This record gives sequence, structure tokens and C-alpha cells, in this order.
Amino acid sequence: MPKPVIKVAVLGAESTGKTTLCRDLAAHFDTPWVSEYMRTYLQAKWDDKQLTCTWEDLLPIAQGQITLENILAKQVAQSSNASHYLFCDTSLFELMVYSYWYYGDCPTALEQAALAHHYDLILLTEVDTPWVADDLRDSPHQRDEISAYFANQLSKHQKPFQRISGNRKARVLQVVAQLDDIEKRSYD
Repeated sequence: MPKPVIKVAVLGAESTGKTTLCRDLAAHFDTPWVSEYMRTYLQAKWDDKQLTCTWEDLLPIAQGQITLENILAKQVAQSSNASHYLFCDTSLFELMVYSYWYYGDCPTALEQAALAHHYDLILLTEVDTPWVADDLRDSPHQRDEISAYFANQLSKHQKPFQRISGNRKARVLQVVAQLDDIEKRSYD
């Protein structure tokens, strides 16, 4: 019988260390992590045509993200590795939040899936890392505002979350402590 997978979603504004945190946690626990499909999808679109995200890209991005997450969750569940964590660099919820941020609306199917999807722990990365520009990032001066919007949306939709801040090591230690608490509660 497959072991239960504890899924952790890492959300936040651009360039706040989400990918780095997922990589560091995956290394710490010797487990795979789900990369941000939106980045791969949009980087290819930029490289091929110098085009950015449009409304029509949202559902294909959502489908790609959930496919990656499902494949890796199955892999973790069937692994002989002692770890049963899956760290997700973004989620459908993040895609929904950005859809509202950029378009003032969200495809119904995406919103329904985002709100129905469950994570055992949701982390919101704080804006305490330096901005790193790339082809896709466009809001270096709005990170605090976007971060506040994330927190507001998580609260509005009753999605409990933990703020994660500090340097790389401090962030990993914060998450390890959170996961220890989840483990203790599951045995009580």
C-alpha cells in the first residue's frame, strides 16, 4: 500500500525564494520536488516568440502543473525512501491569485480546482530576498503589495498558511519545524 504523501505548497511574490526553498527542502529530505510548470511553459513561449502570458495560457499551465504534481506524488508514495514529503513550487492557488492580479478574473475551472485542492502545509515566502531579474519577472517594485494580496486571498479562502522568512538555512529550519508539528499531530 502506498504511503501517505504530505504535500507542501510554496507560494509567494516573484523572486522571493520559492524555487530555492523547494530545492533545499527536497535535498534536506532526499525527495523530489515539483517545479513551477508556468515558468517552463512561459520561458519556452518567450524564447520562441518573445510573448508573455495571456488568458489563453492559464488552463494549459494549470493542467501542466497538476500533471507534474500528480506524477511526483505517485513517485513519492511508491518510493522506498523514508521521506514522504512533496514540495510544490507554486500551485493552482498561486495561478488563480496571479490570474486575478493580472486579469481581474480567473477561469472558473481553474478557480474551482485551486480552491478544492488540498495541501498539508502552505508556505508564503516573505519579501526578504534580493530581486533577481529574468525574462519573465515584471514586478520588482510590487513584491510587497503582491505578497499582501497573497496573504489576503489565502485568508479570504480560509487556507491556513505559514510565513517563511530569513536566509536559506533559516527558511529550511522553519519548514522542518512545521513538518515536525504536522507529524506530531498526526500521531496524537
